Amino acid sequence: MATADSGTASAGPRPEVRVAGGALRGSLESGVAVFRGIPYAAPPVGRLRFAAPRPAASWDGVRPALSYGPPPPQTDMLGQGTGAQDSGAQGVAGDDWLTVNVWSPEADPAATLPVMVWIHGGAYTIGVSSQPEFDGGRLARDGGVVVVTFNYRVGMEGFAQLAGAPSNRGLLDQVAALEWVRDNIASFGGDPDDVTVFGESAGGGSVAALLAMPRAAGLFRRAIAQSVPGTFFSPQLAADIAAACAAELGLRPTSADLATADPALLALAGDAVAATLTTRAQRWGQPAQRSILFAPVVDGDVLPVTPWQAVASGSSRDVDLLAGHTRDEQRLFTAFTGLLGQVTPEQAETALQVFAPGPDGAHRYRGAYPDASPDQLYELVHSDWLFRMPTLHLAEAQAAAGGRVHLYELTWPAPGMGGAFGACHGLDVPLVFGNLTSGQPALLIGDSPSAEATALSARMRTAWTAFATGGDPGWPAYDRDRRLTQLFDVSCAVTAYPEERSRLIWQDHSFPALLLGAE
Repeated sequence: MATADSGTASAGPRPEVRVAGGALRGSLESGVAVFRGIPYAAPPVGRLRFAAPRPAASWDGVRPALSYGPPPPQTDMLGQGTGAQDSGAQGVAGDDWLTVNVWSPEADPAATLPVMVWIHGGAYTIGVSSQPEFDGGRLARDGGVVVVTFNYRVGMEGFAQLAGAPSNRGLLDQVAALEWVRDNIASFGGDPDDVTVFGESAGGGSVAALLAMPRAAGLFRRAIAQSVPGTFFSPQLAADIAAACAAELGLRPTSADLATADPALLALAGDAVAATLTTRAQRWGQPAQRSILFAPVVDGDVLPVTPWQAVASGSSRDVDLLAGHTRDEQRLFTAFTGLLGQVTPEQAETALQVFAPGPDGAHRYRGAYPDASPDQLYELVHSDWLFRMPTLHLAEAQAAAGGRVHLYELTWPAPGMGGAFGACHGLDVPLVFGNLTSGQPALLIGDSPSAEATALSARMRTAWTAFATGGDPGWPAYDRDRRLTQLFDVSCAVTAYPEERSRLIWQDHSFPALLLGAE
């Protein structure tokens, strides 16, 4: 008998599909078939702890796919929680951390719709697919695409460099999720040969890493990299950070030692190390200055070289790329640390000395921005180092290698919270998904989304789904002569790349893997 789902679900027959593991029963929500908490790999616990992902077990009968899977172990660093309040969002308890969720406007194998696979952000340390801002219903319904989100291991479980364990387990999880999509998405109405992977922040960095990973070749046709962080670690730096985290529990940084450690305590150990980063800046360098403990490791195997090296050499020449960033990437983090409007000249100078490229980087910033206040200089160099210039360089590497790439910048200032955050980091997420009234990023939009917010969100959703459908988001491709860039604002426009002064300061930087101080 047909029943109604809780929350946003609408009355009607529950859709059923069959995947490699068995039959699934989902829900019908506002005309979209939704399936949550589907295992794409075996729980990475017990003998599989810190191992590469293994195939999930099959099941008998019809498996309910109504609730998100449990979050991978992590702490609540930003107070954002690991669940959500929407239908099915609370998930279930357990260790089945590696699950996917699917939204399809036409769950019929004959539909062959484009597929969009989302990789969430969270500094490679936190994040879960059940956050309400990642609900794929509106994107699927309005864009005529199948949307997939998933959990992957973060923090120590996914990115710590441990003896006896493969590097980049979180990235290997992402490859496993994409392999699951390749093998199963047709059952949901998706075309396995028309997959676009997209992500923001650490998710954008993951997209960049996938472009460089031989294991990911052929698993997606297009890629959207939003606010790509430039932080990729050398094995030595990653191993030293892992050793410090393991030492908090009196253990060595080996898979054997940590295999029986409580995952929750292991996540807390990272927080304890993060609290001591000011004493480790000389050894760990820039990551310590930005409280960054985890990042993809350029290990020569899973990730042979940095994304910029790989893309410049043509690794993604046949992959259509859409890349971009927000104008005021740093503003949100400055607010989190209580420095918004409070940056001293000394703090600005320190930021320039630490993060500006080359021995004369600080001097070049002051010359390029002679009228900038300490707050502005602080924000510019942090924004450029962590997100803006890495994203631009990825686009330029793709263009230089003969690949197709489109570039954008979000310049619309967020009206929420008194308008203090500008076009800050993460603002693009609710706009792209169209979830303007749920989740913490929606606080940036305001209590009641304005007509301009709604219109801008629709325009960005249209661009993203058009790109996923045909490779053209609606503006010309980027090249290194005209540098045409789509600006998303109340009045959208295509102009030359607007951050030209920063581009010139960073044009000779290569974004190499970050090294341990002793290296």
